[in-house]
Amino acid sequence: MTDFTDWLRDFEGAALLRRTWGDPDWGQGARLAPELVRSLQRFQVGEDGDGRSLVGKADRAGDLGYAEAVRLFVAEEQEHARLLRRLLEAAGETTIPGHWSDAVFVRLRRLLGLRTELMVLMLAEVVALSYYRAVRDGVPDLLAAEVAGRILADELRHVPFHCDRLHGSFRTSSHLSRRTAEAVWWLLLAGVLAVVVLDHGQALLGLGVSRIVFVCQVVADFRAVVGEVMSPDR
Repeated sequence: MTDFTDWLRDFEGAALLRRTWGDPDWGQGARLAPELVRSLQRFQVGEDGDGRSLVGKADRAGDLGYAEAVRLFVAEEQEHARLLRRLLEAAGETTIPGHWSDAVFVRLRRLLGLRTELMVLMLAEVVALSYYRAVRDGVPDLLAAEVAGRILADELRHVPFHCDRLHGSFRTSSHLSRRTAEAVWWLLLAGVLAVVVLDHGQALLGLGVSRIVFVCQVVADFRAVVGEVMSPDR
């Protein structure tokens, strides 16, 4: 079983760095293309959850260090929602109260136990890697690039954090169980990518990333995640 003490310290260190850096300079304002505004509004909804289901399942798992690390992970996701909200405000835009894709995603996450929730959550985390990288590298607005870069730095830590927990949960599973879970996981990713490409394709094109390139980037990152999680001997 993974010792999550190091992860707890990592999250605590990141929180300290955020307090040290302070906020971006919101006063400089932001100029965002309309399709990127709509895209960021939908991502902001996805980041803005209370995490009660995940935290409750982490508490019931019986690992105090892991449960506390999950709380700090949820706090980082809420910080991402705040940063996106402030970015939209700096551009003279507002957030939206919800989106159907997020509602479906949340329902799917909460269907079963901790492992299922993490597997579904990991789909969003992997998509976020390519999305925020595209915003950071492709948007001409400096404030938006800074916000995307901050969020991306956190997501690059979130993925291996969840990989550690998921790998431990599959360690004693049979080969057949792992292969079945892997097949279902890939199917879910295909559905998620279809929604993302339809919902955010125009914004990605405006950032200089084609739909095909984006899908290939996500698939490559996800293949690495599946390898980490499902391998019996890492």
